[in-house]
Amino acid sequence: MNKIKTALVGFGSVAENVHAPLISVCEGLELTAVVERNQEKSKVKYPHVRVFKSLEELLTTDAADLIVIVTPNEYHFSQAKLALEAGKHVVVDKPVTIHSKEAEELKELAESKNLILSVFQNRRLDGDIQTIKKILKEDILGRIVHFESHFDRFRPHLVDNWREKEVPGNGITYDLGTHLIDQAVMLFGRPAWIYAEILKQRTGAVADDFFDITMMYEGLKVRLTASVLANSPIPRFMILGEKGSYAKYGLDVQEKAFKAGQIPEGINWGLEDAAAWGKLHLENGTISYPTERGDYRIFYQNIADVIHGKSLPEVKMQEAIDVLKIIEAAFLSNKEGRRIYRDEIF
Repeated sequence: MNKIKTALVGFGSVAENVHAPLISVCEGLELTAVVERNQEKSKVKYPHVRVFKSLEELLTTDAADLIVIVTPNEYHFSQAKLALEAGKHVVVDKPVTIHSKEAEELKELAESKNLILSVFQNRRLDGDIQTIKKILKEDILGRIVHFESHFDRFRPHLVDNWREKEVPGNGITYDLGTHLIDQAVMLFGRPAWIYAEILKQRTGAVADDFFDITMMYEGLKVRLTASVLANSPIPRFMILGEKGSYAKYGLDVQEKAFKAGQIPEGINWGLEDAAAWGKLHLENGTISYPTERGDYRIFYQNIADVIHGKSLPEVKMQEAIDVLKIIEAAFLSNKEGRRIYRDEIF
């Protein structure tokens, strides 16, 4: 079966270190083009690609059938719409668009043209969240009453990055919050209500750099939080159930591997050392629980299979829309200091 010609729009660090390697090792895809406005960095690692200075220039050619958009959030809607109108399948880096209405418009456009549109929600394929799915499926902890997810780092100094500037779609809530909300919705569905505190904690910050979001379900509290001023160990996940608890420290190993320039290949890709496994705290004692393999490669292979008509998309647009609606509700909750209920969100 012919490989699907794939183009990257944008070649910043995320595109260079994550998307490009994943596409290059995917059996169903071929990286054939990159849009770089000012440089040709992509040709260093991928000398065969064609470099275009704009998406518009790319779309006048037959260089790609799948367009992967990895630009700042404020450009996602217009670029995805342009690519869909040109008859191209599209993957957009999370959170897909800034506003849920824009995402709904893109969904309708893709469906009207019978095109594939999906969102790069790679952290569904982290080893830790895959492990939690297994723990819940096997009912190891019994009825779950509390689920806590942290994504904490220590970055006390502001950096010259669009996410920390006064631009649409900036800040940690649209960044890490998208991942944590998506994981929670994947596990538990739409919440009954949410309450959020979204702050700018670093001196001089113009973009939010802390959030604490509560998503309430019947008999279950979900707490999602992230900070860039956390310099002590805090559990990545903590789950409380009637039969016991689960605690997991540390981040999925794939991000570190990508930053080190490792190619996502081999039987050991995404496997975590036993020393980092999470702990199950049960009535009869505490045990280390093996972390499942994390594997972002599955995302792009799924996209190839969907385009070839062999599978359904793992990340559906309605799910991405729901996440955006929860983000919008979180900002409203923070502004008005109140719970936002399901009928206001969805």
